[in-house]
Amino acid sequence: MQPQIPLTRDLVLIGGGHTHALVLRKWAMRPLPGTRVTVINPGPTAPYSGMLPGHIAGHYTRDELEIDLVRLARFAGVRLILDRATGLDPVTRSIRLENRAPLPYDVASVDIGITAEMPDLPGFAEHATGAKPLDTYAARWQAFLATARATGSAAGPVAVIGAGVAGVELAMAMAHALKQATGSADVTVIEASDQLSGLAPATQARLRRALDEAGVTLRLSTRISQITADGPMLSGGTLLPAALTIGAAGARPHDWLQATPLPLTDGFIDVGPTLQATGFADLFATGDCAHLTHAPRPKAGVFAVREAPILYHNLRARLTGHPLRPFHPQKDYLKLISLGGKSALAERYGRPFAGPLLWQLKNRIDRKFIDKFHDLPAMPHPDLPPEITLGVTDVLKGNQPMCGGCGSKVGSATLTQALATLPSLHRPDVLTGAGDDAAVLAIGGTQQVITTDHLRAFTEDPALMARITAVHALGDVWSMGAAPQAALASIILPRMSDTLQRRTMTEIMTAATEVFHAAGAEIVGGHTTMGPELTIGFTVTGLTDHAITHAGAQPGDVLILTRPLGTGTLLAAEMQSRARGRDIAAVLHAMAQSQAQSASILARAHAMTDVTGFGLAGHLQAICQTSGTAAQIDLSALLFYDGALDLAATGIRSTLYPDNLAAAPVVTANNIAADDPRVLLLHDPQTAGGLLAAVAADQADALLGKLHAAAIPAARIGQLTDGPPTVTCR
Repeated sequence: MQPQIPLTRDLVLIGGGHTHALVLRKWAMRPLPGTRVTVINPGPTAPYSGMLPGHIAGHYTRDELEIDLVRLARFAGVRLILDRATGLDPVTRSIRLENRAPLPYDVASVDIGITAEMPDLPGFAEHATGAKPLDTYAARWQAFLATARATGSAAGPVAVIGAGVAGVELAMAMAHALKQATGSADVTVIEASDQLSGLAPATQARLRRALDEAGVTLRLSTRISQITADGPMLSGGTLLPAALTIGAAGARPHDWLQATPLPLTDGFIDVGPTLQATGFADLFATGDCAHLTHAPRPKAGVFAVREAPILYHNLRARLTGHPLRPFHPQKDYLKLISLGGKSALAERYGRPFAGPLLWQLKNRIDRKFIDKFHDLPAMPHPDLPPEITLGVTDVLKGNQPMCGGCGSKVGSATLTQALATLPSLHRPDVLTGAGDDAAVLAIGGTQQVITTDHLRAFTEDPALMARITAVHALGDVWSMGAAPQAALASIILPRMSDTLQRRTMTEIMTAATEVFHAAGAEIVGGHTTMGPELTIGFTVTGLTDHAITHAGAQPGDVLILTRPLGTGTLLAAEMQSRARGRDIAAVLHAMAQSQAQSASILARAHAMTDVTGFGLAGHLQAICQTSGTAAQIDLSALLFYDGALDLAATGIRSTLYPDNLAAAPVVTANNIAADDPRVLLLHDPQTAGGLLAAVAADQADALLGKLHAAAIPAARIGQLTDGPPTVTCR
């Protein structure tokens, strides 16, 4: 048997820019055993800047121009931390993040691009929007365009600050979109210098004619003193009316780089031929955030793309002790400039070119690049041996990878049968044992609940996994109306060096401690070991005067669920690279949020449980069986995480789904099909799922009002009725 190769070095890629994206794609094809790779990026996607003007003009959808970093990270087998870098110490080799503890590294690379924010211009932060980052700009633009479309150009004029290539492309793109939507456009480009920047004179002349044909006003030699709510105030005191002001004034470095000890030129990181930061052999920088000291070049995406093979080789070389290679940038490159509609202007060696085929050429080049990330090659699954024991293929369920989280649990029927064979001592201080969310013990004059949960990791981020697992384990305590008291941790780490063990345990315990302390509980100990994969678990206790169990529900009670459904399906799809990264990022964030406030609001529920591995149908049936009621679910009232319904409709199922379906079948009414995606997701195993409460009907509206006031996505999903313990959906 081949030994498991231990992890010994941390490679951290700061930013999801074009170079790093290409490096990750190459890494997936040939990973370096022993290296743990981490990518840090503020969002789950990274836009391809070459297609941004086309998106603004309406030629491309948002999905078409974005690199899905969540999917790419899964493909490459690396962890993605959705956070923003705010500092870097190349001496201690540590990265400061906005929302979590500093992250150490052995080798790191920076590819954070540039920003279009203009913090030195008064009023910009309050009344203008930078063209980068894309998320904010795209949201503002789509809202502005929707208003214009709905009111017929009443959205108002647009001002663009900066007449470089980016500024004029975006100005013509917005003018084109506005004309398509309303028939007219009022767009002005403001430039402090007396010419269009970064272009040869002949190209400038062609581009000025294109701006005029697009109906875009160009104001050169014009300075802005401040941005007001009504538009830019020019230095002479004239107000240029604008309902939307966009900043695109050249390449600006991120401010936090100034506070680092890194060598900088105009705010950009100095790097040599090997792309290593000057004076720091374990730190690389690439793309627009880097300054090539040996061959200064203007900021352009073409250099970032050409740097990728060199960076990939040099990162591996630094991690393995082999020689590095130099990067020699080309002296000139083909500039293709979008002109709003499906037309383009080109420049090479200072000469402009125009023609009907240039847009097609640009479109083909751009799509070829982005298709590298949209059409990731399928990684082959290990073949089964030619001769296997009977039943192996049945357990493997079509060779589908085993899900993480609650999707990897043992089925409820198996558990019930196993527990039924256990003898009992009938201790008087054990009030309830197996069968409810947690056991209830009599301790002095109070009741203590105790439960345990552990999860097979479904994300490569140990801190995020710890946070979700802690919330998941606390769910049983919260659902029984108890105040969390203490926790024991049970951690299985993959095989790694002592240094990486310390780093990983610090991440896990720091994140878990934050969750438990916020809930009022203390981590009092635990156990660690190493195994084939990361597994995190917690045993949790809580105190209460009267535990809420499955047994108190009554006919007529209203059912309230505090979270959407679909985590199991989304996580299963993500493992198969079939989920959207935005949807996965959103569901992971939701799963990591505390449910303490929900539990407090629902503290007087007649019965309550947290919806986890056995799905909504299974956990609701447990309440029905214990309380002696039936249940009706209103499918139209259920909430689902984005993407879950579509994925369920395409056949995506968690590995626990068949057991859940067999253990808790539901009755469908009102001509609802059994394969309705909403019905299918009743059996979806949830991780850190919502609280399901049976409450008195006359209190339901008031409780829902409190939940909604606390921004909790709770829904009234049905009611309990007289009858045998069955669940009907209608």
